[in-house]
Amino acid sequence: MLDTPLIILVVVLALAFDFINGFHDTANAIATCVSTRAIRPGIAIMGSAFLNFVGAMISTGVAKTIGGDIVTSPAMINELVIVAGLVGAIVWNLLTWWFGMPSSSSHALIGGMIGAVAFSVGTAALNDWGIIKIFLSLILSPVTAIVVGYIIMNILFVVCRNFKPAKINMTANRLQVVSAALMAFSHGSNDAQKSMGIITLALLSGGVIDTLEVPTMVKFLCALAMALGTSVGGWKIIRTVGGKIFKMHPIHGFAADLNSAVVIFSATMLHLPVSTTHVVSGSIMGVGAAQRAKAVHWNVARQMVTAWVMTIPCTAIMGAISYYIISHLMVVVLPGL
Repeated sequence: MLDTPLIILVVVLALAFDFINGFHDTANAIATCVSTRAIRPGIAIMGSAFLNFVGAMISTGVAKTIGGDIVTSPAMINELVIVAGLVGAIVWNLLTWWFGMPSSSSHALIGGMIGAVAFSVGTAALNDWGIIKIFLSLILSPVTAIVVGYIIMNILFVVCRNFKPAKINMTANRLQVVSAALMAFSHGSNDAQKSMGIITLALLSGGVIDTLEVPTMVKFLCALAMALGTSVGGWKIIRTVGGKIFKMHPIHGFAADLNSAVVIFSATMLHLPVSTTHVVSGSIMGVGAAQRAKAVHWNVARQMVTAWVMTIPCTAIMGAISYYIISHLMVVVLPGL
């Protein structure tokens, strides 16, 4: 009798997380083109919302990684554990959004789930190799973005060296609209699948489905929640990502968006979850370093890295605390549980 309400609660919280992820990570897709004035903010946000939805519908590989690689077996956990993990991630996302800090929603979700699982049933329920694989993809993706962004920007310098700056900026402004669209599409293709994976894990754990296959309705609802969240926009984070790391011109914005889209979509095709926030920030750092290392505001970059490092342990603690509080509340509300 209790399973159905808890499964519904998991679905609601996962969709809420997807919605928050949408407005928290809006900056990832549009910060560069807004900061370089390639496109008006309102148009950029609505276009990004649509492309997030389309991207979210193309694949479920990342969802299966999230649903299958965090725990050893779905039978070892229940819906209450998943609820606690989601609550920990949502609280962290709201806190970092409020302070305008572009932390990773992906890290928050993974950390919240790890903390809730470890506290409730013990570390034996954690899939060590699966978590290591997820960690490696989260860590290596921004490093890859920095290196490849540096290379792409240097290639563009060589290609454009015989053209006048005015012509370069005009062409890059037009191209940046395309690269930002690719970025929004790739963001949806990777980030929305994380909530799909969590909902599917809850459905499998509760016996609603028999295999770790994402139902079509789950795909649609997660894609819609992501798109709606994106349409709200995250202006505080847009200002941080778009202007405080490196003062960009259109050519830099084009290079950063194109690089980010390639890195993220490649990860999606490999069924690997990555942090869009980290990849975009890494791309901007790489592009800025190619222009001039001192042009990058490394103090802002250090603050962001500190937030990245803190996210998983902090959300793991929040997930554990959430489980403790929620499980005790359940005993009070439903003493026969």
